[in-house]
Amino acid sequence: MQSSADILKCIWTSAGGDPAALGRVQLTGEEPQIPSSFRVAVAGQTTIAAAGLAAAEIWRLRSGEAQDVSVDMRHAVVECRSERYLRVDDKPPPPAWDAVAGVYRTGDGRFVRCHTNFPHHRDAVCNVLGCLPEREKVQAVLIQWKGEDFETAAYAAGGVVALMRSYDEWSALPQARALAELQLVSIEKIGEAPAKPWPQGLSNSDRPLAGLRVLDLSRVIAGPVAGRTLAAHGADVLLVSGPELPAIPWLTIDTGRGKLTTFIELKSEAGRARLRALLKDADVFSQGYRPRALAALGFAPEDAAQISPGIVYVTLSAYGHAGPWAERRGFDSLVQTTTGFNQAEGQAAGIDGPKELPAQMLDHATGYLMAFGTMVAKARQAREGGSWHVRVSLAQTGRWLWNLGRLDGGLNTPDLTGDAVHAAFIESMSSGFGTLKAVRHSAVLSTTPAQWSRPAMPLGSHPAQWPARS
Repeated sequence: MQSSADILKCIWTSAGGDPAALGRVQLTGEEPQIPSSFRVAVAGQTTIAAAGLAAAEIWRLRSGEAQDVSVDMRHAVVECRSERYLRVDDKPPPPAWDAVAGVYRTGDGRFVRCHTNFPHHRDAVCNVLGCLPEREKVQAVLIQWKGEDFETAAYAAGGVVALMRSYDEWSALPQARALAELQLVSIEKIGEAPAKPWPQGLSNSDRPLAGLRVLDLSRVIAGPVAGRTLAAHGADVLLVSGPELPAIPWLTIDTGRGKLTTFIELKSEAGRARLRALLKDADVFSQGYRPRALAALGFAPEDAAQISPGIVYVTLSAYGHAGPWAERRGFDSLVQTTTGFNQAEGQAAGIDGPKELPAQMLDHATGYLMAFGTMVAKARQAREGGSWHVRVSLAQTGRWLWNLGRLDGGLNTPDLTGDAVHAAFIESMSSGFGTLKAVRHSAVLSTTPAQWSRPAMPLGSHPAQWPARS
């Protein structure tokens, strides 16, 4: 079984990273850290370390000064559950799931998982089933369905659900075979452009990404975690949302640390013009919208490269950019269900039915890989020129996690208690919501410590403009 150092080396060198930089990384801690038969703690540690090392390398490129990076495994896996440890004025999070969300049994003895946290997704499920949004009524109708038939019908109606599959069942699907041909993090040149020099005027108090402008068009966890990570290393991250777009408030608070946040109505021409103006002066355009949604509005990768030559365009998807499911919507919990994790974890626990991973690890690890790919591509742009497209997916991260191997007896590991976490890894800060107690970033850089210099604020709190570069 590969060590943390070997796993990090594979991530780093597969994206063209200098192997010599790995000598400046220290990974501490032993697995398992939380109860799972999968190597979730190592996955968190190595993806966070990859992003931290990329930031350190950018600092070296900009300042000429190398620095060390360390990541503790326990701190990393805690950060990969940051939303559950967040406190606002000492209040714990509300229930994470809508009342209809979760697992149901179907008439053919299978299990399906419904994700209904957004009202339009809940409505789609209930419209297909012809029932009220009440758990008992949904189950009563689903027992008359075959699992795969419901999955197909719900997606066609705009819902997001997943049939629980074994890993072998998933691996036999064309989508799994398509993923096997893709990189964990895809970085491709999509246009010609001159190299854009790094913003000038770096000071001793700056961080690696100082002056870098990032448009963050993402919601829920993975994309927002990527933006939060870039902000921790000094980027100016502007979260673009819309007043009518559904959001999950607790996640907005947790992932909003370090960001500016504005509303732009992209369905209007005035809104699209505003986004184009911001894009012209951006270095990174990071988005996790449903496949093709932004392309229909004039913001496909190729469009962005014309509007802003030299842009690093970053795409997050559920199931990857190739294969018959490339346009299928999805979330971490659903990808876990359909790709074999829930069945395997349930089997390891000796239960009849699905068992979730003890963290939204596909989301969090993908978010850190997204930040890593963004920084690698930006460094390449500054060196070689060009416009670049970075692509990651929850399912591809899942494939990588599965291939890290399993832990015998891992489910017997005691879970981390809130008291232990709060004593070791939590910092207090003000915000637009009240006083936050939230998980510190776990990548420790020796010269440029990660920090969030802007407080989390309610969506739409700032104007749609960039702050002046100092």
